[in-house]
Amino acid sequence: MARSKKYRLNRETLVYEVVKDPRHRRLWSFLAFLLVSAALYVLYFWIYAFVLGLPQPKSLILERRNAGWTARYEMMNSRMDGYEQSLHSLAQRDDDVYRSVFGMMEIPQEVRNSGIRGAGSEERYRNLPDSSLLRSTVVRMDRLTKQAYIQSKSFDEVLALALKAGDMTLCVPSICPMYPDDKIRYASSFGYRIDPKWGGLARHTGIDLATDIGNPVYATGNGTVEEVVNGVRGYGKYVVIDHGFGYKTRYAHLHNIVVVRGQEVKRGQHIAYSGNSGKSTGPHLHYEVMYRNNYVNPMNYLDLEIPLLDYENMVTIVPREEGTTGRSKRW
Repeated sequence: MARSKKYRLNRETLVYEVVKDPRHRRLWSFLAFLLVSAALYVLYFWIYAFVLGLPQPKSLILERRNAGWTARYEMMNSRMDGYEQSLHSLAQRDDDVYRSVFGMMEIPQEVRNSGIRGAGSEERYRNLPDSSLLRSTVVRMDRLTKQAYIQSKSFDEVLALALKAGDMTLCVPSICPMYPDDKIRYASSFGYRIDPKWGGLARHTGIDLATDIGNPVYATGNGTVEEVVNGVRGYGKYVVIDHGFGYKTRYAHLHNIVVVRGQEVKRGQHIAYSGNSGKSTGPHLHYEVMYRNNYVNPMNYLDLEIPLLDYENMVTIVPREEGTTGRSKRW
């Protein structure tokens, strides 16, 4: 639409002429228009924001975006609830079933949570608000990732042992540590008893087989010699064999030891000679079975009434040590 023109009568020529506004006047008019517009905008904003208390358009956009991300984080946390429950079930089954079957120790809770609240955790999340949903989601995701990794490593260990499950029958301590003839006698059982030397009620962590000094002692299962101790107190001279799968055995109060620490031994292999060393009231073999670091009754694993021929087929028969005699003091 064409801009309307202003006319003014020229009294000399009696002709209407077009009136042109001066340039500075048009400039001032434009500036006045801008000032009035700005003032109206400020007035509108003040009424909108401070009088009516309505949110600003930019705030509305940010709120919508925040609501969208919050919904996503809540959905992630909902899914992680299911993942966490499944991981907990796997860990419980791993400890109570898989690791227990192969005599493996349970994974401590502090190990399963290792690295989650370490020294570097605060530094890792320092750019995230302390109480934000984003921070809690990221921390939870990191925790589940690390727990899943530890569980995966545990399954790898169980698988490695499962592949050797056929060897387990040879490692479980299931035979008598001495030739089961009339030269040995079942002298003391597992459990609480009156201490034969000091008196008083005390827990007996193994069984005692009374015998003369110098009778051969045999490994009751395949394993590795973990300890060889030539002591003069307590157990005296003794050997500890680690059979794997959670089993260990101890052969104590020995007279002489013929194996060394770290040596691989087979079931029925000669490892020592019976004696009377350490805290002992007479020549005998003190025999212990430990399962997952707990003392258990050896009688649950061995049979003192096994036929001699069957026993001879399992062990390498070694003659009695020469030059030894033994007389029982008190049983």
